[in-house]
Amino acid sequence: MQEPSEPVDGIHVEVPGRARRWPWVLLALAFLIGLPLGVIGVSSWSAWRGVERVELAGVLQGSPTGTNYLVVGTDSREGVDPNLPNLGSFSGERTDTIAVMRVEGDTVSLLAIPRDLYVPLSTGTTNRINAAFVFGGPAALVATVQTQLGIGIDHYLEVDLAGFLGLVDALGGVTIDFPHPAFDEKSGLAIETAGAIELNGPEALAYVRSRRYTERIDGALVTDSTSDLGRVQRQQRFLAAVMNKLGATRNPFTLIGAMAAVGDHVAVDEGLGLVEAAQLGLTLRGAQPVAATVTTDRFITPTGADVLVLNSESDAVLAAFRG
Repeated sequence: MQEPSEPVDGIHVEVPGRARRWPWVLLALAFLIGLPLGVIGVSSWSAWRGVERVELAGVLQGSPTGTNYLVVGTDSREGVDPNLPNLGSFSGERTDTIAVMRVEGDTVSLLAIPRDLYVPLSTGTTNRINAAFVFGGPAALVATVQTQLGIGIDHYLEVDLAGFLGLVDALGGVTIDFPHPAFDEKSGLAIETAGAIELNGPEALAYVRSRRYTERIDGALVTDSTSDLGRVQRQQRFLAAVMNKLGATRNPFTLIGAMAAVGDHVAVDEGLGLVEAAQLGLTLRGAQPVAATVTTDRFITPTGADVLVLNSESDAVLAAFRG
């Protein structure tokens, strides 16, 4: 049986010329750009000019109401010190996280899409949804989400691993509340005590990447049996912690440093302009996103791959993001 994180056919293809990116940093960058230009001034404009543009004209269908952003994070080690801890187990060839962020008025909702979701892809095959990006790039992934989940996408946001690490360290770490000591030998997570723990970049990476999350509860080791779904929930908690810290930060030099750390590691669709990005940033400031996850059932493919498929409850969750 294959690792759930891999495309069903087991093939990994690097999309030519594309860096792979992490979503939490993009949300943070949007917030940073949304700071009053009188505070950040030239730094905001400079950071925005450095953001990579992805051509998606004719692919993005848009939402009838509100604004839907497809947020994609991937595993590129480009620009990352290879000697940093917790990098050895990562292949750097997979779309790691897929989410839809919906903004409607002052309400921000975040829908996590399991990367093991098994659907027909816009590339013409049936596979895990993260394979759409691997074989067809952003356009194929956007088209697959729109067709298979019925969610119109207005804008595309992509962030990479180097930006994620840089943001966490520029903020001086991010605090996560651990109810129990937690470990994952594969990701490198090693939290020896319960409580509020401040994580640096590599430690945060180990937390959000953990698929074999194991807690020590009353002396016994208990491993999270939900695998990718549990990992999605931890990523949502981490996102909330990042946004809270950004919202509480008042030192403009800290914010400028954070912006500098992520500016070269972000990509957006060519239709997203600075004014709209600024509006998004202001909306995200201190926001508490309403989190949801696509409901699924486990399914074993004819080739023996362990994947997830939509179930009878999926439409009720997806409807809130369809507008």
